Amino acid sequence: MTEFLKAITGRVLILGGAMGTLLQERGLSPGGCPEEMNRNAPDTVIGIHAEYAEAGADILIANSFGGNRVKLANYNLGNAVDELNRRAVALARKAAPAGVFVGGSVGPTGRFVEPVGDAGFDEMIDIFAEQISSLAGAGADLISFQSFLDIRELRAGVIACRDVCSLPVIAQMTFDDGGRTVLGTPPSAAAVTLDALRVDVIGANCGLGIDGIHDVLAEMRQVTPRPLIAQANVGLPTHRNGQTMFPATPEEMTAYNERLISLGVRVVSGCCGTTPRHIRVMRDAFNNYPQDWCPPPRRGFLSSRSGVAEFGVETPCALIGERINPTGKKGYTEELRAGKTTYIRREAAAQVAAGADLLDLNCGAPGVDEAAALERAVYAASGASPAPLVIDTSDPIALEKALKAADGKVLINSVSGEASSLARVLPLARRYGAALIGLTLDEDGIPGTAEGRVAVARRIHHAVLSAGLHEQDLVIDCLTLTVSAEQKRALETLRTLRLVRDQLGLATALGVSNISFGLPSRPVLSSVFFAMALEAGLKVAIINPMDKRIMDAYRSAMVILGHDLLAENYIADYADRAMPAQPVVG
Repeated sequence: MTEFLKAITGRVLILGGAMGTLLQERGLSPGGCPEEMNRNAPDTVIGIHAEYAEAGADILIANSFGGNRVKLANYNLGNAVDELNRRAVALARKAAPAGVFVGGSVGPTGRFVEPVGDAGFDEMIDIFAEQISSLAGAGADLISFQSFLDIRELRAGVIACRDVCSLPVIAQMTFDDGGRTVLGTPPSAAAVTLDALRVDVIGANCGLGIDGIHDVLAEMRQVTPRPLIAQANVGLPTHRNGQTMFPATPEEMTAYNERLISLGVRVVSGCCGTTPRHIRVMRDAFNNYPQDWCPPPRRGFLSSRSGVAEFGVETPCALIGERINPTGKKGYTEELRAGKTTYIRREAAAQVAAGADLLDLNCGAPGVDEAAALERAVYAASGASPAPLVIDTSDPIALEKALKAADGKVLINSVSGEASSLARVLPLARRYGAALIGLTLDEDGIPGTAEGRVAVARRIHHAVLSAGLHEQDLVIDCLTLTVSAEQKRALETLRTLRLVRDQLGLATALGVSNISFGLPSRPVLSSVFFAMALEAGLKVAIINPMDKRIMDAYRSAMVILGHDLLAENYIADYADRAMPAQPVVG
């Protein structure tokens, strides 16, 4: 654990305030490049840092916010990335007293990532890696991402940071007064995605005053145990005599201190309009409060650009829509070969409307470029629905392509207990921040007993933890076998569900409809098996949400198992449905 991470466990740290507004007051010409002042006016930059340090800042943020080659190219400085970023860290370090940390500031490029914009994901990783390598090489203590609007761009930045250094990472997005980023990401989805990428401190800056930032962080706290950062504007800006004014007083900026501490905010500062005076008042005010904080327990979440879904041992069963799969679907297969996505968009929307929480995407068919098709499928499904995605492929190239295309934290379907499978998939899950379905089979096939499958699950669990992933991001597929061929093993599957839950404490999954393959009236058998599996502890079900019997079994089971309190969802679904008249007996 670094000294910075040790420090935030014991107390709230104050981060130096706005740099750009003070540079403008002290010589930066309108439209000028702030980072060029690291070269042309170093004493001015040092002076601002020194004022923040004297006011009580624990962290000084280097003047490198726009230090990527895309932004610097606007000033014909695209070839000065290394020089200007290294100077930024050196100037902050020169002003920092002993014990004060120096953070490298990383801001957005001004471009959007495909498919919203024209920047490739790998291109964006390369842009950020160049800047962060210079900041880390110059001796920064941490990296601070600020003011991001596009979660995909921020994903690329964090991945780049993890690729080139091991410094602690702060990551912040900017939200509007509607509680979303410009591209529609709510605080909960941002927090789930960033948590999965192992960001050390998550939060929000700019855009809102302290009351709005508090509400954003309260939503983030519902989905992540990570420490939080609050960096509000000094009130909402107003315009007077042609100047932008930030009206909040230093005292108003500290009004939420006690509530921020209770949320687990461990770093506090101000954004636009903040001065050393604001920082001094913040420092003094926080000293008046106990600053102990215990992180909440970790839970399992997935995210898209605009939505979040929870799964886990204690939650109701999450439903994965299975219909975006070419098996037995000639029309969909033809669309995949033609590079079209009409079926995907239609089915994504329809399955979510029918009750699916997650969407499985499978593009594996003869004659299909699976990697290209899966990338298109991710874009199409993400545009048609807010549901998080399940990436269903055994091709590691296609898997990585899909992980790059995703907006949030996805579920990989799947990894097995085979050593080769674990070696291929676990590094991808860690790098791109994904959860996993683990199949209870290995080099010897599917064990015939529940105990054998649990042994495979235990090995997968150990490998996941060894790879630095959280157990809350692992779902064990206990494997549904066709009852017409292997009737006795259906009960072993149900036993496996219970044993994985009770012995390993892990969430479980099943592909429900496999049970009835080859038999008539499949929905009848599948729905009964589904109800039995839910009672046995099933927590993630791959189902057809358009199947009425399956959904009837699910909604009924949620009432009986106590997940649908007061049967509110059941009543909402069935109150207006006319039941067929029952024959009179006797």
